[in-house]
Amino acid sequence: MDGIASDVAVGVKRGSDELLSGSLYNSPNSGMSNGTSNGSDSKKLRVEDRMDAPPSRVLHIRKLPNEVTETEIIALGLPFGKVTNILTLKGKNQAFLELGTEEAAMTMVNYYTAVTPHVRNVPIYIQYSNHKELKTDNAGNQRAQAVLQAVSAVQSGGTPTSGSTASESALTPAPSPVLRIIIDNMFYPVTLDVLQQIFSKFGTVMKIITFTKNNQFQALLQYNDPVNAQQAKVALDGQNIYNACCTLRIDYSKLVNLNVKYNNDKSRDYTRPELPAGDGQPAVDPSVAAAFSKDSNSLLGALSPLSAAAAAAAAAGRVALSGHSGASGVLLASNLNEEMVTPQSLFTLFGVYGDVQRVKILYNKKDSALIQMADANQAQLAMSHLNGQKMYGKIIRVTMSKHQTVQLPREGLDDQGLTKDFTNSPLHRFKKPGSKNFQNIFPPSATLHLSNIPPDITEEDLRVLFSNSGGTVKAFKFFQDHKMALLQMTTVEEAIQALIDLHNYNMGDNHHLRVSFSKSTI
Repeated sequence: MDGIASDVAVGVKRGSDELLSGSLYNSPNSGMSNGTSNGSDSKKLRVEDRMDAPPSRVLHIRKLPNEVTETEIIALGLPFGKVTNILTLKGKNQAFLELGTEEAAMTMVNYYTAVTPHVRNVPIYIQYSNHKELKTDNAGNQRAQAVLQAVSAVQSGGTPTSGSTASESALTPAPSPVLRIIIDNMFYPVTLDVLQQIFSKFGTVMKIITFTKNNQFQALLQYNDPVNAQQAKVALDGQNIYNACCTLRIDYSKLVNLNVKYNNDKSRDYTRPELPAGDGQPAVDPSVAAAFSKDSNSLLGALSPLSAAAAAAAAAGRVALSGHSGASGVLLASNLNEEMVTPQSLFTLFGVYGDVQRVKILYNKKDSALIQMADANQAQLAMSHLNGQKMYGKIIRVTMSKHQTVQLPREGLDDQGLTKDFTNSPLHRFKKPGSKNFQNIFPPSATLHLSNIPPDITEEDLRVLFSNSGGTVKAFKFFQDHKMALLQMTTVEEAIQALIDLHNYNMGDNHHLRVSFSKSTI
């Protein structure tokens, strides 16, 4: 984008203002183009331009809202590395942001190519600048420099120099390394692991405790350093985890240290993987806990931001997953047991977390499959719950796919049943808006919730049925009306197997058993 503007003004030394006004011709809402192209051509040109501009550690940010603050602009870059300079052009709703390294800038541009960045709910545009560095010693940029100086002091653990504190009260040193997080408008469940992925981008997360208070889901999250807590609060307060819902409200806690007794799906101490699960809660797999404590960015390390928009969205701090952001609802599941896995088994398991539309087991790589969910939010939910779980004896990997849809085989082509279309399946759990199923989404656990049980079925019948799926039934409890029950298998893997085999099982008289994971224990 800068690139073409610079061709127009060969040999003319321009200041930042002229550079920016020269590149305005291709801003998304301007009617201007390069004089020859029509609307669709200029749109194509814009995208290619952004991709072809040579990388620079200086980024050009456009279409900023009028009331944007320097802190908000700096916060865009914070998850990706040190921000070393900023130049704001308020009259033009534009800014330049300089990062410490070109690599950090490239990560930021790659990430925001996949996920549209928003400031104050307004989509903005980020691209490489022609400038290789920013020279901003002019008096007009003093406020921005003061804010940057304050952030730099916070990043390096010092206190802002006198004079800069007045410029941005948000940047006074954090009073505590512990954040109190409230989730507003919680349409989808937010797990402890999702919080860990999001907040670990800003530093090492040591402990998390989740709880419900005043009918609101809340969490206490402890960093190893108050500076990290401050950076996370500046960047994430007010952001949505999923599109238009699950809004983060973040404040500092009065506590400075959390006391975690158990590692389970409600609380976790990443520094002590050996803690018991307690209260019959599902324990954290020690290998998972070890991976988290060693590498708080393990999710980002395994995925490129471009192919994993939703995963990176969770991990990189710009967490809103909007439908137009390039995040698709297609997942790639790998390390599957190719002898055992079928489209139907994947439909049943992934269907716990969203309505599966299509499944395709890859013809040349039968240990991998593409799974198309109804939308990107459901895909994110399924990925966060199923990645790392054991299915048919193998630990499966679930990531976002770069594909937007799963293609059906051409008519007349026999693909040996590897692709299946479930678009009109009667077994979708989330078709009805506001369905109770939305409130009953839980991580895989050894305890299963059974419903739609016929009146003449006994505990013994169900114990035998579930034992035949290859596991051992440890405990069983009917609810009062005997239409529902809890049944506990020995391991989570056995429960996953039983759910795949027996969800929708015909118990006679057209009673089809409903099976889901439970948060309760027996």
